[in-house]
Amino acid sequence: MYIIQRVVYNPYTMKRQGGILIMLAASLWAFDGVLRRSLYALPPGVIVLLEHVVGLIILAPFAYPQLKHIRLVPRDYAVLVLVAIFSGLLGTLWFTTALLQTGYASFSIVFLLQKLQPVFAVSTAVLILKEQIKKQYLVWASLTLGAAFFVTFPDGIVHTAFGGKTITASLYALGAAIVWGSSTTLSKLALHGKPVMAVTFLRFAFTVMFAFSYLMLTGGFVLFKSVVPGHFIQLTVIALSTGMVSLLLYYRGLKTTPVRIATILELVFPLLAVIIDMVVYHQFLTVSQIIAACILLFAVTRLNLARNAV
Repeated sequence: MYIIQRVVYNPYTMKRQGGILIMLAASLWAFDGVLRRSLYALPPGVIVLLEHVVGLIILAPFAYPQLKHIRLVPRDYAVLVLVAIFSGLLGTLWFTTALLQTGYASFSIVFLLQKLQPVFAVSTAVLILKEQIKKQYLVWASLTLGAAFFVTFPDGIVHTAFGGKTITASLYALGAAIVWGSSTTLSKLALHGKPVMAVTFLRFAFTVMFAFSYLMLTGGFVLFKSVVPGHFIQLTVIALSTGMVSLLLYYRGLKTTPVRIATILELVFPLLAVIIDMVVYHQFLTVSQIIAACILLFAVTRLNLARNAV
């Protein structure tokens, strides 16, 4: 955690490396599926609650000094509540449910959310943060989104091997795209003038509250009987890598990076996820995916280097 603090609060990082931190966080997210595979037997609501409880406990001693001095107005609380509901609760629940509809297989339709998310992130950034979109951004963003589509869908063909569940999975994935995309803008608003560690802690705290309420209302607490001690070790590993730590890096990068750039840089996640599937699970890329992956890497790098020009 000390190393993360040095990275998060280093002045050079704050001013120059926001895009790199976002790409690093997105890279960690790509390994999330590998780490969570053994948790897939747990209900989505239980995973959301326990994951955030573990992260909250780890964050507490580091965030406490900042929390003593932070001052929040009603608007800050409202934004943090929305981020917790959208990103912490609904996004995770809907994405996990979409995977459940496909039997947690490597099913490309679920990854549509990573391609549609920038649409909602940029739209809310224009409406809420008044960010401007210029022609150069649209060119690189369009190239990135197009390449990302072909990375996920070989030869541009959307497979429907799971029959009627495809529509249900698509709707849940679309819902996750909307709330996660909107949360990018809301998170940047929440970070304005506030320490990253404190905002991250509050985001986790509110998510725990809402996840607890969700399980209370749905009777989900009876599902805790499937939780074993080993799950907490796995959740701690996730918190210290693809969960809480990656969120800290992402928030630090987002603090100094426009939403229109950040949401495109996040597409590193699906690219690496496909590569991990190939290396670990022997699901190899087609020629069209390899070409699209190269274009995606180039476009993402170009966006990061030219961030001040868009």
